[in-house]
Amino acid sequence: MGSIMTQETNDSIEYSDESFWQKVKLFAKKAGREVIDNALCLYYAAKRPDTPKWAKTVIFGALAYFISPIDAIPDLTPIMGFSDDLGALAAALAMVSMYVDDNVKNQAAEKTAAWFD
Repeated sequence: MGSIMTQETNDSIEYSDESFWQKVKLFAKKAGREVIDNALCLYYAAKRPDTPKWAKTVIFGALAYFISPIDAIPDLTPIMGFSDDLGALAAALAMVSMYVDDNVKNQAAEKTAAWFD
């Protein structure tokens, strides 16, 4: 998969599809179903052609935080490791919820089920 969007500055986190899928693959079980489902809802909402640029900016910011190796709470920390990721993803979802339609939810649910069922 190619990159949907990449931010490249000295202070920002870079987002790429490859990094996103690698993080999901490596940490799905550890992150938990809710974190992965939220991340996938955002990912599929960003792929919608009618999602405006401002919403994609919010989405990619949250997804960049999710894939970043530098976290407020390191992902390898037992129990609490993904709580900050969940908060960032949930906040982004609340902001762009109008672009998370049934199709996006179904795509995310199918992919989440593939990782957890």
